[in-house]
Amino acid sequence: MGEKRKNFLVRTITGILFVAVMVTSFISPTTMVLLFTLITGMTVWEFSGLVNQYEDVETNRFISTIAAVYFFLAMAWFRTGMAPSYVFIPYLITLVYLFVSEIYLKNPNPLNNWAYTMLGQMYIALPFSTINLLAFQPSGGESSSPIVFQWIVPLSVFIFLWLNDTGAYCVGSLFGRHRLIERISPKKSWEGSIGGAVVVMIASSLIGHYANNSGIYQGMNIMEWLGLGLVVVIFGTWGDLVESLFKRTLGIKDSGNILPGHGGMLDRFDSSLMAIPAAVVYLFSIMFF
Repeated sequence: MGEKRKNFLVRTITGILFVAVMVTSFISPTTMVLLFTLITGMTVWEFSGLVNQYEDVETNRFISTIAAVYFFLAMAWFRTGMAPSYVFIPYLITLVYLFVSEIYLKNPNPLNNWAYTMLGQMYIALPFSTINLLAFQPSGGESSSPIVFQWIVPLSVFIFLWLNDTGAYCVGSLFGRHRLIERISPKKSWEGSIGGAVVVMIASSLIGHYANNSGIYQGMNIMEWLGLGLVVVIFGTWGDLVESLFKRTLGIKDSGNILPGHGGMLDRFDSSLMAIPAAVVYLFSIMFF
């Protein structure tokens, strides 16, 4: 019992610190970009280390991480108008290098190396980089308007994810009977998923009401905020299941131990890797249609 209480205390303290760091990072565009640059690099580094445990897989962990970090920064610079489109050229050159280098390295299975290297970029670097599209938006809703920092949109995505996880856990623990996808995640239930969605719908309506009435952000009405909440719930759940399938395939319980009581970077950000790009697609869809 003492060990359980200790683990619960460690998990709680880590969770509080994690949320505090995440929320305060949205105080300014600089802190947000710096934090998510670090998160991107650490997550790709962790992912590369995990897949390199496979037989005949030898991805270039260092260069893959540097490439992901650069791509995130390039997206931020381009989106804010600090750099022209050719800022992405070094990233493209790096990808070409990672392909061509296999010709000379004489690794036993270059196809695996290519596949896992590109998976790290597509699964982690690209989704994280799209948070810049949520955070930096045209002030007047038109593409020609000046770009401004809209902190409430990306922060809301994470709030929805946290509330969805909390609501799903509480409702699932009390009423969960029907498993969502038992072969991948035995503890997730339909009842929990519905409970998490209800909590997020309430939160999204409150945030939408606050954003519109305070004038902080008027790019979405209440119904569109509800739609954003639903998108985050659906794709966040899929993101969680994707990472669960990834870990089950590798035969591991946690992706790492960098966050005491919460596992690794992938464990903490799995839901956001699907939810962030889905939120971008949703936001641009309501803007243009």
